[in-house]
Amino acid sequence: METKHAVEALAALAHPARLAVFRLLMQAGPQGLPAGRIAQAMSLPPSSLSFHLKELQHAGLLDSQQQGRSILYMARYETMNALLVYLTDDCCGGNPCTPVAIRKTPARATRQAAKPATKAGARA
Repeated sequence: METKHAVEALAALAHPARLAVFRLLMQAGPQGLPAGRIAQAMSLPPSSLSFHLKELQHAGLLDSQQQGRSILYMARYETMNALLVYLTDDCCGGNPCTPVAIRKTPARATRQAAKPATKAGARA
C-alpha cells in the first residue's frame, strides 16, 4: 500500500460514524449489509449514511453491490489487511513479530466480556 492510500483510509476512518459503520460491516462478514440495516443499526439519517458510505468507498474500504432495490455494502478485507501491513511493516526493529492489532489482548477480551447483554443495558 502506498502512503497516499494509507492516509486516505486512515482519514476515512477518523470519524466516529464512519469508524462505527466500518466496524459493523467487518462484523457482518463478506455478505455485507443493506444500507437500510446499516442506517437502522447506526441511527443515522439516509443522507448522512450515504455521505459516510461514499467516503469509505472512496478510500477503498468498502465495496457495494446492487441487490434488487437495495444496495449491499461489504468491508474490503484486503484493504484493511494492506493498511495493517503498511502500519506494521517496520515493526519490532525488523524482527518477526505478530502485530498488536491482530493479537487477542487481555484488554480487548475484557472489553468484550464487559459489554452489556442488552442494548439498553437495563439492570435487574
